[in-house]
Amino acid sequence: MKLADKDFELFRDYIYNLCGIYFHTSKKYFLESRLARRLEDCGIKTHADYYKLLKSIPGGSQELKKLLDEITTNETCFFRNLPQLNALENKLLPEVVETKGKIGFRKLRIWSAASSSGEEAYTMAMILLEKRGSLLKDWIIEIIGTDINETVLGQAREGVYNSYSVRNTPDFYLKKYFKQESADKFILSPDVKKLVTFNHLNLYDDTKMIFMKSFDFIFCANVLIYFDTASKSKVVQHFYNNLQPYGYFFVGQSESLHGVNDNFKTVHFPGGFAYKK
Repeated sequence: MKLADKDFELFRDYIYNLCGIYFHTSKKYFLESRLARRLEDCGIKTHADYYKLLKSIPGGSQELKKLLDEITTNETCFFRNLPQLNALENKLLPEVVETKGKIGFRKLRIWSAASSSGEEAYTMAMILLEKRGSLLKDWIIEIIGTDINETVLGQAREGVYNSYSVRNTPDFYLKKYFKQESADKFILSPDVKKLVTFNHLNLYDDTKMIFMKSFDFIFCANVLIYFDTASKSKVVQHFYNNLQPYGYFFVGQSESLHGVNDNFKTVHFPGGFAYKK
């Protein structure tokens, strides 16, 4: 069913107010196709009736979650951004550990803020596990992965991946932390899984974001591109508030905080960059 301009604007504004994702008019066909799936699944004939359904039920409803699952993109893989990971492992992590060690607080907190099916959070877990016998000996490691998409969170908790997800994984990590059951099925080690907790979180929800406190590292890659400037500013300010004074904030390689938040300063490293307060 073709999405009329007035209905497009109605759903665009509804989604924007709900989670900050903004659909430009160039994305009308994308939204139309995703809504078509939901109308068919619900047995609803018109966009107006589907909108009434969404508005008549509580915000945490299953149908709303299914709609958000349809409109969110979840492209990721293990060891996706190697320059960031190399900087984390070789420079930034030792720096933060030294700073925290001086105050006697031996706990590391990392947040993968758009964790999708878990590859980013689990990548960091594997890297940190390799430090357990040296740099992070006797340290508590807490990694939290959050996403607005319930379906991919379920996949993350399951910890089973295909060959496409592990395509960038170095052989050392692939052999040590995965059990390969077939050419296209890799099962993640329980040792890695137990380091990460996955939770549903709407980054646009002020009430929930306030409680995401005291992180040493925050990763939010390839999410801000879906927000307009106002949404970006709102979400990034929460990241700023929830980051430790000595911590680091990472975004995607094609993203920038320029014109979004002036409270961060850029830290460059070979092949990439991060942000500090």
